Amino acid sequence: MSATTPDRAHAPAVPPAVGSAQALVADLVAHGMRDVVLAPGSRSAPLAYALAAAADAGALRLHVRVDERAAGFLALGLARGAAPTDGAPTPVAVVTTSGTAVANLHPAVLEAHHTGVPLVVLTADRPHELRGTGASQTTDQVGIFGTAVRASVDVPAPDGRDGEVRDLLATVRRALAAACGLRDRHPGPVHVDLAYRDPLQPAEPLRWEPATLPHAAEVVPPVPGPGADPLLPGDPARTLVVAGDGAGPAARRLAEARGWPLLAEPSSGACGGPHAVPGYRLLLALPELTDDVEHVVVLGHPTLSRPVQRLLAGPDVTVTVVAPGGGPWPDAARNAARVVDALADRWFAPATTGHGAGTPDAPSARTPFLRRWQTAGAAAAAALRATTDAVDGSLDAARYAALAVARTVLAATGPDDVLVVGASNPVRDVELALGLDDDPGTVLANRGLAGIDGTLSTATGVALATGRRTRVLVGDLTFLHDVGGLLRGPAEPAAPLDVVVVNDDGGSIFATLEHGALAATGPGASATFERVFGTPHGADLAALCAGYGVRHRLVPDVAALRDALATSPGGVRVLEVRVPRADRLAESRDLAARVADAARDGLRTAG
Repeated sequence: MSATTPDRAHAPAVPPAVGSAQALVADLVAHGMRDVVLAPGSRSAPLAYALAAAADAGALRLHVRVDERAAGFLALGLARGAAPTDGAPTPVAVVTTSGTAVANLHPAVLEAHHTGVPLVVLTADRPHELRGTGASQTTDQVGIFGTAVRASVDVPAPDGRDGEVRDLLATVRRALAAACGLRDRHPGPVHVDLAYRDPLQPAEPLRWEPATLPHAAEVVPPVPGPGADPLLPGDPARTLVVAGDGAGPAARRLAEARGWPLLAEPSSGACGGPHAVPGYRLLLALPELTDDVEHVVVLGHPTLSRPVQRLLAGPDVTVTVVAPGGGPWPDAARNAARVVDALADRWFAPATTGHGAGTPDAPSARTPFLRRWQTAGAAAAAALRATTDAVDGSLDAARYAALAVARTVLAATGPDDVLVVGASNPVRDVELALGLDDDPGTVLANRGLAGIDGTLSTATGVALATGRRTRVLVGDLTFLHDVGGLLRGPAEPAAPLDVVVVNDDGGSIFATLEHGALAATGPGASATFERVFGTPHGADLAALCAGYGVRHRLVPDVAALRDALATSPGGVRVLEVRVPRADRLAESRDLAARVADAARDGLRTAG
């Protein structure tokens, strides 16, 4: 008898908990879900049996991980890797048992919340009569993720009553629509807490049975309006386009159509082209450039650069934020003059006519404003190239070694490859390396909260979802924070993943902040900095990799790294690059001075 038939008593071989889980999995498959990540547990056994049957039948891909935090970020990476260029996003589910297992998903849920990733969190729970009684592995799971989810549902334990499967699926379908943002174009995570009562296992092996209930009512997303024509202040040619994380190719198309300089973060999806300004983070320190800026159009979520935030906070700069959908808009400086859902199509049409204030028409030729930014960007790129070209020999003693590594990895990322970049220094080094060589392939980063959590697991999910050669560039602390993400059972597929670890034995990002300047004032301050910010660890990464059964190679110089990245041995391997940490503050100041001097010289020469 079909376990998905709604109004008939289940046969003894299929208890209510198992039949309900089987119907739920079948319905998720019917609505397009193709990947589910499972962390093992007892209370979630009904879902585990149903998922295993579906996977054995080829109805979905099941990924099993023993660590819930890694499982959450693996699901996040799978969803990001499967994301289409247009249309509805692709949801991925992660399944856990009850108790602390649920809490371990919180970091991934937060990242999904802030980046709009459709993560479907299915957590098993004790039935209501056991809650609040001190029963093992029982806590208050309802609402545990707070405002970080688009929907939160508490589903009572099934008992075989007529109509309960239909009610369950109607509830879960609403949550699925919320995860995909079908009503408000604001996708994100949802939490479905599923209570189960013993027995939790079938009396005999389950067979896969496709869904038999009618599909959910079609939820049609709202059609965005024709777009906005924001009134530009003064001369519309004096406009910058800031492309933050997830901005997409629209930011680049806008800059090139209107003749505006483009400041694009690595994970914006808008990098490259003649209007992209290399080294823009350092160029924003030059009043010769910034004093002329009258208007900034922001797309995506800019999080990477303090200079960009200072630009957006300028009292003489008018800021337009393009924020599609019903979610919050980025405006950390609280200075946005207007927030629009979209720009009118004609803003993206090639400019061929004259221009005037308040119109979308811009000159087809380069304006003096654009030429100055391009001149400064070319000078900055030349200075950055010269700096990294000078790095040779052993990297563990070389200045600017980390920047040279970032450039090497970025240059090795072809148009069909994917690069996942960790937080802290690696993503900032990649930002400076943009535009020094060919345009990169796809660059992704967890910039929703810019944390170091789960980066290896996210990259693994991206690699498994895309099937493309994927590299992840991380620092040593980011690597250690998610080293459990390397753990993979023999039945789980190996991801085509190269992990490049820039190992400076600690948290060098803090040296470039105010803490590093304070540490330079004396031995006492330096010792305090080293203990509570620098946090050296002395970990043996090769031994850790050996314990996880992952190949490891210590790479001594840029040439060796370039050669290693030119090969694709398959599976997961770790390329460790040791670099010095002591000079990071001096390096950052020296590099800023070099770029500024080069840009000023270029601007003077250009007249």
